[in-house]
Amino acid sequence: MSDKKEGMSKRQARREEIRRKERQQRLLLFGLIAAVALGIVALIVVPAIRSANSPVGEFVKITPGAYTAVEGTTMGDPNAKAKIEVFEDYTCSACKVYTDSIEPQVIKELVDTGLAYYVFYQFPFLDDRAASKDSDRSANAALCAADQDRFWDYTNLLFANQTHVAEQFSDKRLIAFADSIGLDKAQFEACYNDNRFQSQINEDLALGRDRGITGTPTVFINGVDIAPGKVPTFEQMQQAVQAANGN
Repeated sequence: MSDKKEGMSKRQARREEIRRKERQQRLLLFGLIAAVALGIVALIVVPAIRSANSPVGEFVKITPGAYTAVEGTTMGDPNAKAKIEVFEDYTCSACKVYTDSIEPQVIKELVDTGLAYYVFYQFPFLDDRAASKDSDRSANAALCAADQDRFWDYTNLLFANQTHVAEQFSDKRLIAFADSIGLDKAQFEACYNDNRFQSQINEDLALGRDRGITGTPTVFINGVDIAPGKVPTFEQMQQAVQAANGN
């Protein structure tokens, strides 16, 4: 009888040990789940709080430009024989070089003269590699400016204030940018806070990826990438546009 009791006692002890290990495993699993959840919350909430609390600070002002036949994110004659399509990210250094050094001459000599139709596409791909969402935020803001027919001025303002520091395009700064060029602040802020143009941004991204774009700026003229992997020169763009016009 004592042997039987001893056997039962050992089995009971084993069951208790199994239950104890199961409880430990459950606690460990719950702890891991809680840690992951806290990490996700930190990634989402902390940047939002930081952005909300960050000061606007000083920023570069611009003089509004005079553009020909502007509609949304396009410029020039839609019936022109050459169509220039530009994919850019507002946090991209090479895009700033293109916008500052090449685009003004393209607009003056190729778009304003009726030789080419100019189309801008949002391609905020650098957010995929960054903790911030400056690329997405600035793209959304630029399209809200386009909603008030000031896309090109706002785009130039973004590139003028590209700094590559944390919160270069915080919510407060993007709204202050809009105010500085005379946009209706309440209308802009409502548009921006609603992420009203996220679907258009997604469509632009999808179009770029379908065309094999992996970096910015990428410039197509009549569907041809004229400088794969590089910033195109004005001469390259001029040559392609002239060819499209039979020159």
